Amino acid sequence: MRHLRNMSKLGRNCGHRKALLVNLACSVIEHEQVRTTINRAKEVRKVVDRLISYAKKGTPHARRLAVAKVKDNTPSDKLQAKKAVVAKLFDDLAARYAERNGGYTRIIRLGFRCGDAAPACIIKLVEAGKPAAPAKKEEVPAAEAVVEAEAKPEEAKA
Repeated sequence: MRHLRNMSKLGRNCGHRKALLVNLACSVIEHEQVRTTINRAKEVRKVVDRLISYAKKGTPHARRLAVAKVKDNTPSDKLQAKKAVVAKLFDDLAARYAERNGGYTRIIRLGFRCGDAAPACIIKLVEAGKPAAPAKKEEVPAAEAVVEAEAKPEEAKA
């Protein structure tokens, strides 16, 4: 039974899948958008949102958790790229999403990829600030609307 097993396997074994998701998450953080398939984007969204939540906490423990999640086995020559991703995460993105309570990524569907016809999409970071609330239309009471409608033709005659 698959109780509490929510991750898609993506046609890979465990190690390959973890490496794929971490590399995609680093690319999304670094470039702020990546073109990929829909299934991969849905899985990497979980990783990116968790990393940004760590960055918003800003504690040393959260930084250690983020560093451990970004890359497990990083050679010393690639260590500078790892530091750049973590620095951007904790300096830039944490300040950008300080007022937002989740939902830091957006998936935009593009259609189908040429070659294998896989459903393609772009996963990107959303704008900063609070999420946009639906615009409420201000209703004018009926009596005031009639008075305003009668006043406009009189102004046009003058």
